[in-house]
Amino acid sequence: MSSNIEIIRICQYCGKQFIAKTTVTKYCSHTCNKKAYKAELKTKKIEKSNINTQLFKESSMDLINSSAFLTVKESACLLKCSKQMVYDLVNSGRLKSIKLSVRNTRISRIEIDNLFKISIRKVKEN
Repeated sequence: MSSNIEIIRICQYCGKQFIAKTTVTKYCSHTCNKKAYKAELKTKKIEKSNINTQLFKESSMDLINSSAFLTVKESACLLKCSKQMVYDLVNSGRLKSIKLSVRNTRISRIEIDNLFKISIRKVKEN
């Protein structure tokens, strides 16, 4: 449906000036329309992925907070440090752990809490 009106518009995708035949035209060509549509789909996908990632992080933290025994990776996530740092704490004796097998180490949540209590006492004494 074309009309006799001519409106000067700026394409919302490429920014070029064009003459529109209707009052609702947003893009200068079908190509710009397709590219804008695909860009919108891409941003929606990225936003959805970011939301899912955030929900996964929150649910994993809830799981970590409710567990009595944690893996090294979960302990590192809770302490906000690397796995190597947790292994260093275990090897130095500052953090007690249970070795179930060669590759299966568990750390009690109480031991992690005690690690902070000891650090706070040392700071208060000094």
